[in-house]
Amino acid sequence: MNIKYIDLIHQSYYFPQEEFTLEDENLRFHGIELEKLVAQYGTPLKFTYLPKISENIQRAKGWFDNAIKKNDYKGKYHYCYCTKSSHFKHILEEALSNDIHIETSSAFDINIVESLKEAGKIKPDTFVICNGFKRAQYVENIARLINSGHENCIPIIDNYEEISLLSEKINGDYKIGIRIASEEEPKFEFYTSRLGIGYRNIVPFYEDQIKGHENVSLKMLHFFINTGIRDNAYYWNELSKCLKVYVRLKKICPSLDSLNIGGGFPIKNSLAFEYDYAYMIEEILNQINAICAEADVPVPHIFTEFGSFTVGESGGAIYQVLYQKQQNDREKWNMIDSSFITTLPDTWAINKRFIMLPINRWQDEYERVLLGGLTCDSDDYYNSEQHMNAIYLPKFKKEKPLYIGFFNTGAYQESIGGFGGLQHCLIPTPKHVLIQKDAAGNLTTSLFSQQQEASEMLKILGYEQE
Repeated sequence: MNIKYIDLIHQSYYFPQEEFTLEDENLRFHGIELEKLVAQYGTPLKFTYLPKISENIQRAKGWFDNAIKKNDYKGKYHYCYCTKSSHFKHILEEALSNDIHIETSSAFDINIVESLKEAGKIKPDTFVICNGFKRAQYVENIARLINSGHENCIPIIDNYEEISLLSEKINGDYKIGIRIASEEEPKFEFYTSRLGIGYRNIVPFYEDQIKGHENVSLKMLHFFINTGIRDNAYYWNELSKCLKVYVRLKKICPSLDSLNIGGGFPIKNSLAFEYDYAYMIEEILNQINAICAEADVPVPHIFTEFGSFTVGESGGAIYQVLYQKQQNDREKWNMIDSSFITTLPDTWAINKRFIMLPINRWQDEYERVLLGGLTCDSDDYYNSEQHMNAIYLPKFKKEKPLYIGFFNTGAYQESIGGFGGLQHCLIPTPKHVLIQKDAAGNLTTSLFSQQQEASEMLKILGYEQE
């Protein structure tokens, strides 16, 4: 009779997988001995496996290189990392070591860019794509970067006033992009994105504000789909509309030579995850080729802005199951030693799915459970609504500690959760460990931050003075 947790996994998924393997009854992630990580640092614990960032960047570059050759595509490809996914220095430095470009979304991003430039991590020819709604400080910072000589800083125009605001601060010539206000999927509560300029208004906007401007040249059309790059009718329809605008603009604007297909690739959120990245890239380039050939205009250089795809699969969180509460005849609650709301806020806010697996005890019998966090908030839980299906874990036993891991959590969770700041119910931010490979290929760990202490929160709250 198959009653062990490992039997359940083998019945449900192909296992082991590229990043997940088993050693005795303990889970390994990219070769990381997670039970040793727990033994060394304790729980709750966040970790970042930095080599995964470079691996995903190189995978994407390879897919685009192959698709360019296969489609005889005449444009170049530029990989951008959107910093909003994770602003940490160790993330940016790992990403930038792969000769990529970056996309920013607010004023303080430019301060990070300047710091990285000073350290030699951002080169003079690195593209800095400045997205987002721009007001005084953001405009000021963009202008400072361009005025310092960084010609490849390209503000993406989000509304009709931004060109005049930028021109007041920038000395001399500069390049811009225009963001398309794409139409959202039918399930959304609104029809058109609040960001960018509508399809039908882009050409008139160019002719009215850009065509005769002595200092501004249009380089890029920016196309962003909130749901990401997916093989469905909605995505292909929006891409087609975008390309029609591109060819209309290209015929009257010789400086336009780039198309930014933002929106991002999905990342693995289940052991059953499947996505044909190479096919999607080939088909995108094929469609661009076809529409540009029909209109008799040169194909654009391609920019992508991958945030979650870059950093998401590098992150993980490990918790201990502290206690089990049998609340009725059907529901067993496994209580973890932290909070989902504070450490994995997307599970609470948007029912985002992550891969969840036990770290140890894979040879034990399993049971169906719900997972609860430490806050006194009824929404602090993780169940089948967020997960792909019902949650099964090795049976809770007081005498046998059970550790569980959430994987591919590296994008957005720290910034949305408020890393190092106030946490709901004053649950402390967990310690965070960085995992790298040395020159010999051996895994090494270092503590990036300790678990938050009461004194830090009291200082923020005004109870203790500096």
